[in-house]
Amino acid sequence: MTSSIISFTLLVLCVLGSVTRGQSPAPSPTMQSKPYGLVIHGGAGVISRETMTPQVENAYRTTLAEALAAGYSVLEHGGASVDATIAAVRVLEDSPLFNAGHGAVMTAEGLCELDAAVMDGNGLRAGAIAGVRHIRNPILLARDVMEKSNHVMLTGEGAEKFAQSLGYDRVANEYFQTERRRLQLEKAKEIDRKVGTPEHVRNEQKSGDEFTFDGIDPMPERKWGTVGAVALDQAGNLAAATSTGGMTNKKFGRVGDSPIIGAGNYADNATCAVSATGHGEYFIRATVAYSISARMAFGRETLGAAAKQAIDTVGTLGGTGGVIAIDRKGNVATPFNTPGMYRGVHLSSGKPLIEIFPSEP
Repeated sequence: MTSSIISFTLLVLCVLGSVTRGQSPAPSPTMQSKPYGLVIHGGAGVISRETMTPQVENAYRTTLAEALAAGYSVLEHGGASVDATIAAVRVLEDSPLFNAGHGAVMTAEGLCELDAAVMDGNGLRAGAIAGVRHIRNPILLARDVMEKSNHVMLTGEGAEKFAQSLGYDRVANEYFQTERRRLQLEKAKEIDRKVGTPEHVRNEQKSGDEFTFDGIDPMPERKWGTVGAVALDQAGNLAAATSTGGMTNKKFGRVGDSPIIGAGNYADNATCAVSATGHGEYFIRATVAYSISARMAFGRETLGAAAKQAIDTVGTLGGTGGVIAIDRKGNVATPFNTPGMYRGVHLSSGKPLIEIFPSEP
């Protein structure tokens, strides 16, 4: 008994001695904070330094930084990954620079039709909406489908009625429309009217013919501009959120990959969270988002290898685009096969980073 008391006393004196010398005891493994972070994207496509003025570049970087900060703040204060992704995506939906919400591309009928999806890696819960025309922030409705309905996806008029039952304000479709998107629609229709081979159309798209809207955003008419976010929170939960206006001049109620769980959006706490952007038909065919998770789970691949292989598959099929992804350990991947992709990363272990081009300083 006496021996135990002496040992304990010596231990206390050693600890006090280290503190008085200005040294703290080494933290135990349980005291180390878990990694967390957020990754966002604002679309991938024909984005080049040659056509992007300093004003244009600054506009995109500023808005991406605002979205990144909004989402990361949620994580930093102990919030859930789902909340973080939605906070980031809402900023991008409210900006006219991106193809989601206000600023979405227009259909052949001259309207904006919006798609969005949310997935919680904790329990594989998911919600999605497609073809809505009067919901200011589609990502919010996608979340409500996940949390307040027994379904995963609602479309068109049905989704609008569900929103009405929850008290959503109905906004006029004109809210989403911008002059820049009207010009893009006119150009797309002009190409459709031209008589020529598919090769002729491809050459037209590569000709460098671009639009300028008040000096902001010169952009070829076929650029993909979906927005999205993926997050890992301090509790170890993953989430993904994706929102889009689809393709310029789309017809017949076309729906791309963004609201399709496993194609353009996916999250599983056991592996990773993924949000995609690109030519949706190819991402659907290759089930891109889920394939990354599956490669990690069944093939034991790293996040980086799995994400790269998924985009390589899209390229092999003839498609273009990219993904953002984060795994349960805080590793990040942002592969794309286009000239550029608007993206941002902020991990708890570092500073926020905004990138547009393949190689950034």
